Amino acid sequence: MTDMTQDPAAGGRRPQVWLSLPPEEIDGLPAAFDYVYWDGTGDFPADPEAADFYVVPYMKGPTAGALPLPHMTRVRAVQTLSAGVDHIAPHLHHLAPGVRLCNARGVHEASTAELTLALILASLRGIPRFVRGQDTEKWYAGFYPALADRRVLIVGYGSIGAAVEDRLAAFECEVDRVARTARDAPRGPVHALDDLPGLLPAADVVVLTTPLTEQTRGLAGADFLAAMKDGALLVNVARGAVVDTKALLVETESGRLTAALDVTDPEPLPPGHPLWHAPGVLISPHVGGSTSAFLPRAKRLVRSQLVRFARGEELANVVLVTG
Repeated sequence: MTDMTQDPAAGGRRPQVWLSLPPEEIDGLPAAFDYVYWDGTGDFPADPEAADFYVVPYMKGPTAGALPLPHMTRVRAVQTLSAGVDHIAPHLHHLAPGVRLCNARGVHEASTAELTLALILASLRGIPRFVRGQDTEKWYAGFYPALADRRVLIVGYGSIGAAVEDRLAAFECEVDRVARTARDAPRGPVHALDDLPGLLPAADVVVLTTPLTEQTRGLAGADFLAAMKDGALLVNVARGAVVDTKALLVETESGRLTAALDVTDPEPLPPGHPLWHAPGVLISPHVGGSTSAFLPRAKRLVRSQLVRFARGEELANVVLVTG
């Protein structure tokens, strides 16, 4: 990439960076840039046509972050603070060729993996039932499923999937891994998506950590769910649309499968939706990445990317380039 401090296209002006985190709260930002702050609400703080680098606001809904993109005619890089880029990628046709889209790899792995383990353990060990029992002073003793000695299938074995497996290592369970293409990983072989039909029937827990793409939209549909063994648990910490909600309701309302969902389709889940009260379904409100770990990691990522950008070095976490 061109050294932005020496870019002749800048016409002598200082390059402009749009930040969705207050610049005064990020130590070590390069002094070569002019910074403007926009968190996705209210009017634009400056002319979007002047932006060279854009950090997309986090957790502002599916459309807010895309609003300035049609006007960002000179932007060189777009940085999300989310692991997924499905909310931004459809809008990149507005941009010139050669713009880097970068995700927040390294920011959300620990928090999302923590929640994944919490959802698995809560669902298997009956925690929601115990909480309701405490509210009504009922003692639900008995035997409950354990995670030990179970087989877990991780679908979407990227950095988050690997972080989930790292935390599963202490629970004495077997792990199978699936990604878009087969490869070897430090903990064992990763199967291709085409291998799913042979892996699903053996899994006691299926964890979805895949990005939302045209290939994965509706991946966990009727055939996928039908291939899961009776009594299996589906955990979705990816995107709601990776699961066919109607097909999942058929399986959970029959009692054949259970589910733990940090993401849903639709989202937020509206009042009265049958998923709220489906038997064996545990729902958390898309909080996999929004923890105390987010802000310091996000700041480190933004600072690191802007240092690279100022030096003309290739950015990290590039998931696609326009044009």
